[in-house]
Amino acid sequence: MALMLAHQDIVTLLLSLAVLLAAARIAGEVARKLGQSAVIGELLAGVVLGQTVLGRFAPALHGALFPTDGPVALALAGLTAVALVLFLMVAGMEVDLSTVWKQGRAALVISVIGMIVPFTMGLGGAFQFPGAFGGQDGIDPLVFALFVGTAMSITALPVIAKVLLDLQLFRTEIGMTIIAAAVINDILGWLAFAAVLAMMDTETGPTLTLPWTLALTLAFAAFTLTLGRSLLNRALPWIQAHTSWPGGIISFSVVITLLAGSFTEWIGVHAILGAFLVGVALGDSPHLRERTRGTIDHFVSFIFAPLFFASIGLRIDFVANFEPLLVALVFVVAVVGKVLPCAGAARLSGFAPRDSWAIGFGMNARGAMEIVLGLLALQAGIIGEPLFVALVIMAIGTSIMSGAAIQAVLGAPPRVSFVDYASGRTFVSREAQGTPRQVIHELSTKLAEAHGMDVARIFDPVWEREQILSSGVGQGVAIPHARLAGLAQPLVAVAALQHPIDFDARDGVPARIVVLLLTPASDTKVHLSLLASVVRLLAQENRLERAASAANWTQFLAVIRADPD
Repeated sequence: MALMLAHQDIVTLLLSLAVLLAAARIAGEVARKLGQSAVIGELLAGVVLGQTVLGRFAPALHGALFPTDGPVALALAGLTAVALVLFLMVAGMEVDLSTVWKQGRAALVISVIGMIVPFTMGLGGAFQFPGAFGGQDGIDPLVFALFVGTAMSITALPVIAKVLLDLQLFRTEIGMTIIAAAVINDILGWLAFAAVLAMMDTETGPTLTLPWTLALTLAFAAFTLTLGRSLLNRALPWIQAHTSWPGGIISFSVVITLLAGSFTEWIGVHAILGAFLVGVALGDSPHLRERTRGTIDHFVSFIFAPLFFASIGLRIDFVANFEPLLVALVFVVAVVGKVLPCAGAARLSGFAPRDSWAIGFGMNARGAMEIVLGLLALQAGIIGEPLFVALVIMAIGTSIMSGAAIQAVLGAPPRVSFVDYASGRTFVSREAQGTPRQVIHELSTKLAEAHGMDVARIFDPVWEREQILSSGVGQGVAIPHARLAGLAQPLVAVAALQHPIDFDARDGVPARIVVLLLTPASDTKVHLSLLASVVRLLAQENRLERAASAANWTQFLAVIRADPD
């Protein structure tokens, strides 16, 4: 007789999914309102519904909603496994390999030093003192120590990106360096963890030997990030041309991800590695536009990711497994091992002291990646529940402190306005259609004529940065910019576009206003403040439309200063 869910099983499954998703989404929105990552709220929702709270005070209700065995538990586990795979695909899509190459030596140095030092600290400490790090009897000491080293060294690219976006640092030199370093860190970290999983000898594990598993893992990673990436880059235009948007791209991405996940699971390293690498290959394609990327992100982040992170809280009793000394040790080793080396590497790479500390704290955010890593290690039997709880607390703590620490290090930027550095000589009311390059070149020419500079000195660094990361910030605004050594004060040029031009903003809205910013390389604060002022002053839809229709600088300035805040 074929296995199937009974009538009551279906009722229970749908009810448990509804309760779990609703609680996770509500808690995630509350976390966002408080300035934190939605993952924190989603995880806490699971804690409340799990053994920690509901299971302790209403065990009968908890058991009825979330049974720990039987067909409902199996079905829920299957759904959360798929959710995890899709979440890692989206995380991989945040990786921009071209950014890594273009940021160059600084990102590589920061990433390598910022991984070697915490990895060595975690590996050495856990190998010499396994009991202090929550080691269990029967686990290979080397496998356990390798995992702890990996857990101490990994970063969370999605959390880092969110922190930088919130602080309006994402498109700055500091932000791009952190992102590039985190990309390298993520790829190396997941490959290291794949090797740790491959070393586990379990009854339900793969039949391949360890050398074969490691060889196939490296071969798959190399193929996916080279030839596979090229094949996907060629396939995407065809998919977009012959299928409806966005369904065609979403379906294609999910199918390729599931195939890659099934392969890496078969060779014995876990499906998440295949999903992550496919996400990297997809996200790096210039044919995957920001709007499409955002649609896939929303598809996963608002349904599957909340289910997965809330389900983590269902599994563990966070009160019974809370060990203060273990939590403190893990937290201190993680923070000291990541912040100090990354800040030191940034200083060696030529960054100013404040910027170096900001990079160190930016690299310290662990977030969802640490939680996923810990859960997989728990399921594989590498760690016990107390260490998993310590890793979750460390992940949440470092994510919360990252943004606050960066803000504290850089200090509050002066409240300045971009219009204070522009004038009628650097304003363009552009009636012709055009491209981002043409608009940036026209604004660069205006600035060069107004300030007696060479056009190439302005245009070249701005266009180079534009090719690394598009300056479309959304809501009809684009802010191409650069920081120049030797500049005495900020320089600003503004274009009001009668015909919108696509600057590849994430929301898909073409730019109506383009603000070209040049700031002194030594003044991070004024750079951030000017970026913030553009968004602040042009965020209102009615104001943007009126400003874009301005025929001259006087009309533009009148719109901005009529209601400046």
